[in-house]
Amino acid sequence: MKDKRPKYKKIIEAAVMVIAEKGYHAAQVSKIAKQAGVADGTIYLYFKNKDDILISLFREKMGMHIEKIRKCLEGKKTASEKLYTLVENHFSQLNKDRQYAIVTQLELRQTNRELRQRINLVLKEYLNLIDEIVEYGVRTGEFREDLDFRLARQMIFGTIDEIATTWVMNDQKYDLVSLVSSVHELLIDGFRKRDALSSDHP
Repeated sequence: MKDKRPKYKKIIEAAVMVIAEKGYHAAQVSKIAKQAGVADGTIYLYFKNKDDILISLFREKMGMHIEKIRKCLEGKKTASEKLYTLVENHFSQLNKDRQYAIVTQLELRQTNRELRQRINLVLKEYLNLIDEIVEYGVRTGEFREDLDFRLARQMIFGTIDEIATTWVMNDQKYDLVSLVSSVHELLIDGFRKRDALSSDHP
C-alpha cells in the first residue's frame, strides 16, 4: 500500500516538524519536502496538497495511537482502569512526541470549516473508543445508569484535550503524565455510582 512506503512516512514526520516549528499556514510544501529530503514533486505523488498532508499525518498518528490504546485496554477489568489507561496513553503520547503535540493542540484548530470536518472524521474513531469505555462502565454497573453518554464523552475528551492544550501553551514546562491520576480521579468521581467507595481508584 502506498501509505506504507518509506517516503510517505518520511514526509509525514517532516510535516510534523515543519508545521510545529513554522505553523500550518507558513509551512510551505517546499519546506516539508526539504525536511523530508525529497523533491517537491515527490510530495504530490502521495498527497494532493498541504491540507491533505495535515489530514494524513493526523490519521496516521491517531490510528497508531488508537491501536496502542486498544492493546493496553486488553485485560483491564473495570471501567475505571480502562479510563485511566486512556488518559495515561493520551498524555504519554503527547509528552513523548512534543512536536506532534503542538500540531494537534494548536495547528489543527487553525483550519477552515471543510478541513475541520475532515479532521473530525478522523477524530470520530477516538471518540467511539471513549464511548465504549463509558458504555462498559454503565453496563457493568460501575457507572451511574442514568449517565448521559454524550455528555460523559464531552467531559472526558474535553478535559484531557484542554489540559493538553494548556500544557502546550505553557511551553511544555512540566511533565504532562504527572497529571494522569488527578485527571482520572476527577472524571471517575463524576461517573461512578453514588454509593461506590472512593478507594476504587486503580
